[in-house]
Amino acid sequence: MSRETLLADAVEHFARHGIGDASLRAIAAGVGTSHRMLIYHFGSREGLLAEVVRAVEQQQRELLAELSTSELPIAEQSAQFWRRVTEATLIYGPLFFEVTAYAMRTGKAPDLVQVWLPPLVELCVKAGIDPAEAPAYARLGLAAARGLLHDLLLTGDREQVDEASRLLDRLFRLPR
Repeated sequence: MSRETLLADAVEHFARHGIGDASLRAIAAGVGTSHRMLIYHFGSREGLLAEVVRAVEQQQRELLAELSTSELPIAEQSAQFWRRVTEATLIYGPLFFEVTAYAMRTGKAPDLVQVWLPPLVELCVKAGIDPAEAPAYARLGLAAARGLLHDLLLTGDREQVDEASRLLDRLFRLPR
């Protein structure tokens, strides 16, 4: 099996069964391969999990790009993106936060911030934010969204988290 096929299978496996504390052998059995093949392609369980996070985040960035080229008003683009990201977070969020915690402990950080900034800066400018301030808004928006997603995973209070997300959208559209 190719690396890409194994990664796609792992993403689907985690979507169906969650992350939990499955061993590399259990993950391998779940995706129909050997643990040695996973080690060959990803180095370790943590390496595989980091790649799964990258793949899911890439799908989210592709969705953002797709929505940003649509004819929808920016508020509707944001609402649709938020709905899809929260759905993905309910599946992959624990993995995302596990990988980020591992990255902080080991210094082996997958690029989970810098890859988001260019498309978010572009979105901020499109929303009317001064281009000179757009990078700071983009970083703030990313951090706030991740904080809200963490809140959702901890509390399960989707209604309040969604309301906070709508407030963040309104704040971003206010001229300074």
